[in-house]
Amino acid sequence: MGKMQPANVDVICQHTKDGDVIPMRVRVTDEDGIYQAYTIKQYRNISRDGAYTTPDGIFVCNKTMIFECKITVFGHDKTIRLYYEFEKGIWKIAA
Repeated sequence: MGKMQPANVDVICQHTKDGDVIPMRVRVTDEDGIYQAYTIKQYRNISRDGAYTTPDGIFVCNKTMIFECKITVFGHDKTIRLYYEFEKGIWKIAA
């Protein structure tokens, strides 16, 4: 079975004076179509130069920032990856 394509999500982020982007909260829809919001506890920018395919099977280039983030879901830590296409202003999620 192949990996699912990442879905578009709502993200609240901070843009620093140095031009960095910091993801702070993510909002996704659950299986019932209800929005669930999660605070990002930790993150790290795992973007790198060049065009390549990520472990999620997503082809990215220099115009995509990738963040590995830790959120808490029902009392359990979960790692997600957020993809930010900064030219389009679109966030996507992969778990």
